[in-house]
Amino acid sequence: MIIDVAAVRRDTRGCETVAHLNNAGSSLPPAVVMDTIHQQLRADEVFGGYEAQALVEEGLAKSRAALGTLVGGRPSEIAFFDSSSRAFGTALLSFPFKRGDRVLTSEAEYISNVYAYTYLKKRFGVTTTYVPDDERGQVDVEALADAVDERTRLIALTHIPNYSGLINPAAKVGAVARKAGIPFLLDACQSVGQVDIDVNEIGCDLLAASGRKYLRGPRGAAFLWVRSSLLDRLSPPIADQHGAAWRTAERFDLVGDARRLEPFERPVALHLGLGAAARYAIKIGPPEIESRVVLLGAILRGMLTDIPGVTIRDRGERLGGIVTFTVDGLTSEQIRVRLRERFINTSITTQATAMRSFRARDLTEVTRVSAHYYNTEEELARVADAVRGMASKEA
Repeated sequence: MIIDVAAVRRDTRGCETVAHLNNAGSSLPPAVVMDTIHQQLRADEVFGGYEAQALVEEGLAKSRAALGTLVGGRPSEIAFFDSSSRAFGTALLSFPFKRGDRVLTSEAEYISNVYAYTYLKKRFGVTTTYVPDDERGQVDVEALADAVDERTRLIALTHIPNYSGLINPAAKVGAVARKAGIPFLLDACQSVGQVDIDVNEIGCDLLAASGRKYLRGPRGAAFLWVRSSLLDRLSPPIADQHGAAWRTAERFDLVGDARRLEPFERPVALHLGLGAAARYAIKIGPPEIESRVVLLGAILRGMLTDIPGVTIRDRGERLGGIVTFTVDGLTSEQIRVRLRERFINTSITTQATAMRSFRARDLTEVTRVSAHYYNTEEELARVADAVRGMASKEA
């Protein structure tokens, strides 16, 4: 099935005003997502928050079901969060680590993930080993397998980093984890909604994802998928009456599904909107979305490669819709501002959020252009033309 781009753009009000190419930051939501949120917020205003939630419990169940379907899981395996960083961190801190345990991860890690690993070391004596990249710039799967030892308790991986078009070979990492019998936590905040995800094909046991990025959901909404067979090994560092039953003065029984990890106080309207975004993605078709996003990323890289002074900074055997580059003589902020003046939204990634990878590659910052399936080749050409004009003035 071919995506009807014109129809999708009609569903996306923001397409009328801007060429939005900052989808790795926060994408433009379909109208149905925002309409769903607004309807619930109006119900909160009229009926009261608890009472309005009671009216949409079925809708929240449908949100869990849609998110489960999107990644190949079940509704009972979905926990709602406000951010993927919170979801990832909660999953990580729920493991029964002890001093001397090890976590294996890659160089392509987010600041929030690295902070969590550092916290584990300082607080519990759990060390993290950063497996090097291979010659193509993705996690070295053979080195990962060689690094597994009797102290390894978890493998964690960022599927798609925020600073590159790289798509890490998650399924190959999953194969290593399964062979070793070690749980596998996948940070999929950039990949859910950008590439077709099936947790069973990948072989992960937990997956954290954001709503605001490629899923086209609202800010402040995210989710964690947890494989049911792993659930009893997880004890969240924080729980309330939503995730645990208070039995005696010091005894609590955690609920029997992934809700044990999510808080009672959560944005109901946003999680309804998150479900609407998941249903919209399912309707379009995750394989079709991935094909178009990958194609648009390749087209833009081809356009930019032809411009003197421009260097593409993406690495990896498999590349997605995030395109990063530098221009001789120009800062990324100068590029972003000049593109914004032309009503083109882009972003910047700096060493402050990608320190391990950027220091190894002697990079301080990159311009990031992240295409989605509702973008057009004409919008990509506008970016390339603008960059060509900037580069020629600096030459």
